[in-house]
Formats: sequence, structure tokens, C-alpha cells
Amino acid sequence: MSITIRPYQEGDAHDIAALYNRHRDNPNPVAGGITGDELERELAERDTGTFLVAVDGGRVVGTFGLFHNTGRRSARAGELIADMFFVAPAYRNGVITGRLFTEAVEWMVQSGCLVLRLTVNPANSVAFKLYRRVGCVSVGQTVPGEDGNVELHNYIPLVLRSVFADLGPEVRSALGGLNSFGTVTEARDDELRSDVRLVDGVRTVDYHLALGEFRITASVDVDRGVVREAEVTAPDGTARTLRLTEPPYHVRAPRRPEPHRFGSGGLVCEVDGDDGTLSVLAEGHHGPLFVSTWPSCRADRPAGWREGEPRDLDIVAVENGVRVTERCGEDEVVGTVTLTEGTLRQDFAFTSRPGRIFQTVGLRQGTFVHPDGERHPIGLGLGVRDASEAVAASQVVPAGTELAWRGTSWGIGLPVREPVRLIHSALLERGLAAGPDGVARLRTDFRPADARTDAGTGARIDAGTEAVRPGRTAPKPGAVRRLELTASAAGVTSWKEGTTKVLRSPYPRTRVFGYNPRWSAGMWVTAENSRFGRASGLGWGVAPAAWEEKHPLGLFAPRERIGWELTAPEDTAEPVRADIQAPDSEEEIVLWLTPNTARETTVLLDSAGTRWELGSAGFRQIWATAATVRLADGSWLDCRPADGACAQAELVLRTTPSGLLIGCVSPARRPSAWQLAVHSEPTRS
Repeated sequence: MSITIRPYQEGDAHDIAALYNRHRDNPNPVAGGITGDELERELAERDTGTFLVAVDGGRVVGTFGLFHNTGRRSARAGELIADMFFVAPAYRNGVITGRLFTEAVEWMVQSGCLVLRLTVNPANSVAFKLYRRVGCVSVGQTVPGEDGNVELHNYIPLVLRSVFADLGPEVRSALGGLNSFGTVTEARDDELRSDVRLVDGVRTVDYHLALGEFRITASVDVDRGVVREAEVTAPDGTARTLRLTEPPYHVRAPRRPEPHRFGSGGLVCEVDGDDGTLSVLAEGHHGPLFVSTWPSCRADRPAGWREGEPRDLDIVAVENGVRVTERCGEDEVVGTVTLTEGTLRQDFAFTSRPGRIFQTVGLRQGTFVHPDGERHPIGLGLGVRDASEAVAASQVVPAGTELAWRGTSWGIGLPVREPVRLIHSALLERGLAAGPDGVARLRTDFRPADARTDAGTGARIDAGTEAVRPGRTAPKPGAVRRLELTASAAGVTSWKEGTTKVLRSPYPRTRVFGYNPRWSAGMWVTAENSRFGRASGLGWGVAPAAWEEKHPLGLFAPRERIGWELTAPEDTAEPVRADIQAPDSEEEIVLWLTPNTARETTVLLDSAGTRWELGSAGFRQIWATAATVRLADGSWLDCRPADGACAQAELVLRTTPSGLLIGCVSPARRPSAWQLAVHSEPTRS
């Protein structure tokens, strides 16, 4: 093999798309694959710094991209986001992976961008260990969020650039021989933990670098993106403090001001003073009902739907809303946001075309009305393929149509007059097309839900599928209920109802399940980030390490102060009840289950009053009030909040290559209780 690493060239897009489409484990999957044209457009929309291609005999076998934005996130000054890092399986044990990474970082140093950001699935132990070995550190979320990844940062280019002028000829000579970061930095473990150390109130990470026989230690301020202090140690053990060079850019640290608020008619709008994000909150809805990013006066640096960089914004109150102004040199964007009688208007005037806007519908349960008139439950992979990994593959919505979402308490209607793309059924990209008066106008309607009509459209809807619920059935003759709760596995390792195996568990081993690298129990409890949190969303059930057995069906995690116990009547016609207490937790509490289902199974669920029957292969994630799933032996497991549970308790169902995952989610600081029952067959009621 003769491997060549080179920059992306015109004409590569179709070969790269073919490479990704051949392998399901590629880092940017889109259901049904992507085309070369879509990939080419994706590279343009991400404001690509560099995109490296590994070629063997004219055939593309690997890629590595550095971007200023990815749709999800937008890089700060001096940062680049690594993505589309993929090597064909036949080449993964060779040098190609290290060469792609090293050449990308060398390009960074030469370009003046000194901090590398990337996301990785922690359940992909090979990739996770590789990134840790080359100096990537965790400075934020330490467990996977809804997208399944954790974010890592690499500050080695920043450290080397900051100390280079004061290194001396011998150390510089050793630096010139550097061919891989894996040989320069000390190994870090592959645990999911933060590397941040608080020093004098400053969040820092430490680096220990080896350049030949010389050693460099450095402390990095992760919020300001600068090296705080560094020293070099010679082979004879003498240490010298190094003079630091400031990076060629300034990082604007978040100020975190109070949001600007206005509203009426049960709705409250909040505009973030740092990045201009607009959130619409509603009575009766847990979390934002709607989130819209700020477009930015730099078209190549739009805010992502998960994160936007801090900006210098001027925000003043106007009648029924606020006016937001951003200036970038000669360019200016002025956005006037108002809310009257349930209608949100966002009017933008600009001197040059600004960036795109991402809008997230916060209804987790309910019905999505597609532009073609078809109705689907709101969820990932339902009605619209999920193009969140490659926004350019999203669906264009024809002008003159309407989009509508109907939930339990509120509905949202969106008339399409300007460019709109559906990234998935609850995530939009909206472009700004100025009208004859030079103003781009976006409109979104919010209405209290009416059981008879679709919000925003006034169109009458059907009652939905007939209710399908499991009936209460007598236990099988001689049926015995057996549950085993194991502290070392952090949960239930076995549950049988007679001959019915209810849960899957690898205990006493630990395996990967979805994006959880430490799956052991078939039922367990964790504290997770908010289900509606913009930055990460609900996680994947990475359990606390230390649990104590309080009694045969009760566990307690002393560090997190989470306790839960099961009530399991001998009569198998009675449900099992799970009660959870976490009075000190500021995070949401989730009871997780991995039911023992076939690879593809049937799911019956109640979403915002409408009942649906779905095949598990037909969705990636969906929320529900209650759910019933078909087990491997044909029995049915029913999951729902117990009587008296709080109104914000709901279930999330996720399909993964590992199987079906169910999360029973309750708000922070509230007792939660769930009812779990096994029945022989569903009955209509």
C-alpha cells in the first residue's frame, strides 16, 4: 500500500460519499446515505478550514476535516472543530489514522488556530483511547448527551505556540523532530471524567510534554483559551519558567447576563444576551416550546443549534419585544423580535447576507404534520430522515406550504415563505431572504392545543389509532416472579415472570449499549442533564460507580444521594413498582430499562393523547406518556408513571444496534414512581 495524504480536491466528493455509504460506522450517518453533491455542499456550509483525504492507489480510504462550524456547534476564536474523521476498516491498524491527525494539527498551527475540538462516542473505545493518547482532554460534559458523544479539546498546539519563542535552540531542535502527538504527551486514562482543575477560581488543565530529553509543563486557562504558566525542565533536572506569547486572537468569554424577557397570553420569550438565542416558554410545557438561534452578521459563523459563540450584541426593548443589533466591521444585522396574540415575528434587516438560523421545536410528544399532509409522531427518524450529522442532506420544504406540530397543551404552526429545510421532524434550518423593503420576515404561530384541530392550521384531525393497551391478565399457572438486584451492577440483573425473560443484561460482564460504554444491569437509575437542555440533552445512562445495597430490592448511591427500591408483589398479575428518591439532585432522574426484545419489535405508545403502533426499526428516538413493547417470547412489557406521579414524567424510547433502550424520566428534586407490568397479550380498551 502506498498511502497519500492530501487536501480535498474538486471531484473527491462522490468518492467520499461512496466511502461513507459503504460503512455503517461512519461518523456522519444519514439514513439512506448521502450524495456527492450533498457532501460538497456540507463542506461549503461548514466554513471548512481544511479537509484531508487519504488515498490508496487513487481510491479514497480516509478523511479528516477541520471546520469553523458543524451545524450543531460553532467554534470560538482560535478554535477548529474536527469532524468527518473516518478510516476504512481495512486500514485502521496501520499508520493512516495517526498521519491524518498529525497533518491536520500541523495545518492548524500554521493557520494560527491553536485549539482543536472534537466529539467522540465514548463507547467506541478505540477512537476514545486514541484521542486521549494524543492529548485530548475533557473540559465540559463528561458523559454522552442525546447525540451520543462527549466533547474533547486538544491544547497542545496552543501550548507549543505560546512557549516556542523562549524554548532555546536545543528544545526547538527536539520539537522539529516531532512526528506524532502520541510520543510527546503523557498518557491519559480513558475514564469518563473531567480533566479540569480549579486554580484560584480559574478552570485549568495541565499538560506534561516530552520533547526529546526535555520536559515542558503548562497550565491552560480553558475559558480564556490562553496558557497561564509554563516551565521547561532540562535533562539535568533544572527547571526554568518560560516567557509566554499571547495567541494571535482574542477569545470572548461568556458574560452570562440575565436574559431579556417579554411575553403575553401564557407565553414568555427569553433572548440570551450572550449569543442572541431566543427561547419561547409556555405554561404547561416542561422546557422551551421553541428555540431559535441568532443568524450572526458573519454568514460563515452561524450559531449551532447546540451552541453559539458569545457575541457583542446591543439589545433594547421595543413594543411587545426587543431589537437586537450585531455589528462586524462594516456589516450589521438588526433583528426585531415581537410576540403578539400568540404570533412570534422575527424581522431581520442586514447590510450583507447573514448566516442561517436553526430552530428547534420543543414539543417532545405530539403529532408532526408534514408538508405533504401526512401525520407522524414527533421523533427522530419519523416522517423526515435525521440529517443532523450532515445538514446539507436535509429536506427542502416547498414555499407556500405549512408545517404544524400539535402537542398536549400547545401547538405550533409555521407558514413557509422563505427557504426552509427540515433537518429532522423537530429541527429546521431557515434562511433569510429579504423582501422588497429589504427586510426578511419569519413568522411562527403558537396556539393552545385543541383536541379537534391542528394548531396553526385549523385543520381537523383524526382521533388517531384506537387505544391499544395491555389488559390485566391472570398469572400463568405456577408462574413465579424472580428479580435480582445487584449493587456491583448498579441495578436489576435478572427479572423473570414465570418463563418470560423481561430484561436483557450482560452481568457479570460489562458491555457497550448504544452510546453507554458501561452497560451491566437490565434496569438501573442515573441522574442526567435536562431532557430539553440545548447543549447536550438527555444522556445514555452511564451509571454512578458506587452503589450500596439497602435491602434485597433497594440501592443507594451515597455520593449522588440517589436511592431507589422496587416493590414486587408475588402475584404476577400485579405490576412491579419502582420508587426513586433524589432530593439533592439538580439533574433529571431516569430509570433505564433494556427489555428483552427481538432485534425488531413492536412498540405501542401514547404520545400527547394519540396512540401509535410502530416498528422499532422505524424510528431512532421518540417520547411518550406510556409505552408497551413486545418481548422476545411474545409477552408485552408495559411502562408508565405510577398513580400520583408528577405531570412532567415521561418516557423516551431509543432504538440502537444494541437493542431497544427505554428511559423513564422525571424532573429534578421530585420523587418519581414507575409502574412496570408484563402481560400475555394486548387488549383494546
